[in-house]
Amino acid sequence: MRHFRSILRVWLMVVCVLAVGNTLQCFRDHSFLSQRLYTGTPQHVNALQARTFGIWTLLSSTIRACCAIDINNRTLYLLTLWTFVLALGHFLSESFLYQTAPLTTGVMAPLIVAGFSIVLMLVGLKYTLAPQDETASQQSKKK
Repeated sequence: MRHFRSILRVWLMVVCVLAVGNTLQCFRDHSFLSQRLYTGTPQHVNALQARTFGIWTLLSSTIRACCAIDINNRTLYLLTLWTFVLALGHFLSESFLYQTAPLTTGVMAPLIVAGFSIVLMLVGLKYTLAPQDETASQQSKKK
């Protein structure tokens, strides 16, 4: 259980570092998005959209880093889980609904990371947040 928690923390930090790299790339050159992600409609990608995407990615990265540091914080844990759900939903909708992001390597990577992260965090709900629940139930039994 403690080992799983450590793995999850490391995974969240790795994802965080990668996201910071993507953020920097969005600010450095907005063509990054049209060449890697939104290849279905590259003409719709501009510098403003790239910076907005970069800030969204940086915010998600910050939440994930905070969760890695304080993994037993239930609210932060669930918020972090939602960052992955939103990312997965975004890329799936851009791929299949709006057809702006065909399933290339650039799109598959965030889909795989988000999907894998969701699975890890759902499994982690049992191992990471359960000790708090057990403590609360033990305290209520004593009263």
